[in-house]
Amino acid sequence: MPKLKTHKGARARIHVTGTGKLMRMKRMSSHLRRKKPTKVTRKYADKLMVDASDVRRLNRLLPYA
Repeated sequence: MPKLKTHKGARARIHVTGTGKLMRMKRMSSHLRRKKPTKVTRKYADKLMVDASDVRRLNRLLPYA
């Protein structure tokens, strides 16, 4: 059986926790940052759980995660 390839774009964007949960960053964090309030830019530091409907699809892209 050949080795499965990891999708490099998914690997850069998705972080896998020790328990196997998938975490992602928020969108719109880097573009036009000067206009956004400080309160908003602080919120971009938080990571969010990936939605349950996307977990199966992302697990295919990250086979060894």
